[in-house]
Amino acid sequence: MEAEIYKGYAIWGHAIVQEEGYAASGTITRGSKMVEGSGVLGRFESDEEARLAGLDWARAWVDRHGD
Repeated sequence: MEAEIYKGYAIWGHAIVQEEGYAASGTITRGSKMVEGSGVLGRFESDEEARLAGLDWARAWVDRHGD
């Protein structure tokens, strides 16, 4: 999986396998430093839905907090 570059940040959406479905989370980095991580955002039916939820969270965080 590759990062998506968004307004100068590398953002990641993660799908974490659960017993029933997938948990979503997001990560934001800049350069080689971690900026923020979401924790678990919710549970989803597919890995794609979970990954997209993580990316959505990361974009919203950058929109609120980025420079």
